[in-house]
Amino acid sequence: MLVVHVSGASEPVAPTVPHTWDRPTGPFDDPYAWLRDKSNPDTIAYLEAENDYCDRWFDGQHELVDELFAEIKSRVQETDVSAPVRKGEWFYASQTHEGQSYPVHSRGRTAATASEHVLLDQNAEAEGHEFFDLAAFEISPDHRLLAWSADTAGDEHFTLRIRDLDTGDDLDDEIHDTTYAGVAWSADGRHVFYVAPDAQERPYRVLRHELGTAQADDVEVYRDDDERFFVGVGTTRSERWIVIGSGSKTSSEIALIPTDDPTAEPSIVRPRVADVEYHLDDWGDRFVVLTNEDAVDFRVMEAPLDDPAAWSELIPHESGRRIVAIEPFAGHLALLEWRDAQPQVRVVTRDGGQQVLDIDPAPHDVEFGPNEEWTATAIRLSHQSLTLPMRSIDVGLDDGSITVVKQTPTPNVDLAAYTSTRHWATAEDGTKIPVDVVRHVETPIDGTAACCVYGYGSYEISLPPWFSVARLSLLDRGVVWALVHPRGGGELGRQWYLDGKLLSKRNTFTDTLAATDHLVDVGVAHPDRLAIRGGSAGGLLVGACVTMRPERYAAAVAEVPFVDVTTTMSDPTLPLTVTEWEEWGDPRSEPHASYIAGYSPYDNTVPADYPATYVTAGLNDPRVSFHEPAKWTAKLRAARTNDALVLLHTEMGAGHAGPSGRYEAWRDEAKVLTFLLRTLGD
Repeated sequence: MLVVHVSGASEPVAPTVPHTWDRPTGPFDDPYAWLRDKSNPDTIAYLEAENDYCDRWFDGQHELVDELFAEIKSRVQETDVSAPVRKGEWFYASQTHEGQSYPVHSRGRTAATASEHVLLDQNAEAEGHEFFDLAAFEISPDHRLLAWSADTAGDEHFTLRIRDLDTGDDLDDEIHDTTYAGVAWSADGRHVFYVAPDAQERPYRVLRHELGTAQADDVEVYRDDDERFFVGVGTTRSERWIVIGSGSKTSSEIALIPTDDPTAEPSIVRPRVADVEYHLDDWGDRFVVLTNEDAVDFRVMEAPLDDPAAWSELIPHESGRRIVAIEPFAGHLALLEWRDAQPQVRVVTRDGGQQVLDIDPAPHDVEFGPNEEWTATAIRLSHQSLTLPMRSIDVGLDDGSITVVKQTPTPNVDLAAYTSTRHWATAEDGTKIPVDVVRHVETPIDGTAACCVYGYGSYEISLPPWFSVARLSLLDRGVVWALVHPRGGGELGRQWYLDGKLLSKRNTFTDTLAATDHLVDVGVAHPDRLAIRGGSAGGLLVGACVTMRPERYAAAVAEVPFVDVTTTMSDPTLPLTVTEWEEWGDPRSEPHASYIAGYSPYDNTVPADYPATYVTAGLNDPRVSFHEPAKWTAKLRAARTNDALVLLHTEMGAGHAGPSGRYEAWRDEAKVLTFLLRTLGD
């Protein structure tokens, strides 16, 4: 049964204030433009009114929210420890404890004692803060110091500190306003490199801090004033080189500094070239370089240590095999690659031998785990699927043997009760779209089941099938869950991404709609019991599909959605806009002006019968400003021609990722599941 009313509460109505944008496509009336002003008391009052209305609806569903929260909690082993990771003479791990929201980081001299010495207790550091997010966690080469950084507002501005691991105390060094873009140590542990943001929140310059000195004395070692480029810093796996990378959506540049000569000027490997990307690591006697130069799906090159710009081919390009990362070991080189909408790991020996590791015949996720030991003869991987919880596995580099180091415990779960399949839908231009479906084994495929479609489809980000204990609460109630892989992601190679960006962006949305139609046609889903869910650029996917075909879905969940595309992409003063032009286009001129205006959800919210919609935002979100979901909610509610439920919840003390503690995140998810179950019907 569709629940549309909130007992005892009236829907908030955002005031309209005349405002007109002058665009290449003509004047555009935006009566909710005033919501962009965070300092306006009326803005905060409106957001609080929406929160109150949203809370009242969930209060009316508290029994189901509590039930779902309890189910999620019961399926998590609250006190647990991660698989220990060896680095030098220590084994590092993280622990969770029942009743505590955040991990505790520790180490020991053996794998069995990895929980013995506490290095950083995030619960203690989060005390007194509504929000807490850990970014940097880098151990110095001599294992005596820890560089760690945290954000306590959700605005992604981090404070970097240095902890003495012998005493457990932080040094006087305290570096403010750093980013998430990495930290690197010098070999002697006397210097730490970090990245600072510009006024548009872009990581743009690397600074060197000498321990014991003031932040004001930190030395700028690299700076990129091109607003299209993001800067990051790290070290090679050998820890012999500090790597400074600067990349836009279409090109990149790398500079190197020896870790044993930290005051040296950075040396550029190759100056940036339009549409050429490259990434570099150290393979002991040579550099290895992953690049798309003359290779749309990337190839691997090698270069002498004394001339890193002199590339020669090591692993050739193969169309449709998108190499996304490389991991060098003393005797092997591991490649993470996508092929046929499936990630896989390939191992290459120094004599040229190759093998693809045999991990799982079903659609699954496999990624590089923490691999800290250069001389290791096994590679640590993380592996999961729609029906298999995350597990850490060690795979022999010589023989491919698999050792399960740890599988995430899932108490009160019968894993055999769930099954997954891969489907291929047909897009309107004939392209085959992969869709991964998971359901309870007792849920019939006869066209009667409710279904939630999830998607992203931007930035060449590939979404492999992942396990979720929260999702099981949907599956147990007969809801089918489907992960669509539309163009704009990277699941089928770089061309898959290129065919879903800029002036081909509409393919992302029409692919998702075609996948939804396919699920109905083959009996996976009931045509009137469909929901769509996505976040950030996936929230744009939700908004675009809903405004293109509002009758297709009964419910929609748009989390921190990027829905006011034309306005945001027209304002270069907003955070990240300039860097995003290579993804979406610049709507200040044609042809992008008309194209973006044709799919931007806010622009295309017109009178129609819309699905029940749950929208979320973060007041401190630096990626998708809170006003985008707020404006869209106001316009959606005003434009709808039915009485479908429209809810907006804004985290007033958090940012893009929502609440930070695990219990808060579980309750937040329980609310989303409640919304889906109530609006999709019994």
